Amino acid sequence: MSASQDQYISSLKKIKQVEEDAQKEIDSYKSKIEDQIIQLESELEKAIASAKAEGEKLVDSNVEKATKQANAETQKTIEEAKTKSKDITSQITAQKAQDIVKILLKGVE
Repeated sequence: MSASQDQYISSLKKIKQVEEDAQKEIDSYKSKIEDQIIQLESELEKAIASAKAEGEKLVDSNVEKATKQANAETQKTIEEAKTKSKDITSQITAQKAQDIVKILLKGVE
């Protein structure tokens, strides 16, 4: 073989080696990126699950708080109604008593 053919073959071998090295580097980088994507997906799933759980806690907490507040308002309304009913009852009783006294006094006159 001639020297130029040897140089040509040597150049082709070098080109081939550079291509293989580049492909190895690309494959390595691709593998790292795929691993990062898997890790990010896992972290995202955990974050979603955590946010969901936190949201459910918040909803439960707000429902419980609203229930307590509604119960307190209901009790307050019931107590007010009891007080008003007692006042009305005592007013009626006092009025009836006055009517009875008037009737009795008319009979004495």
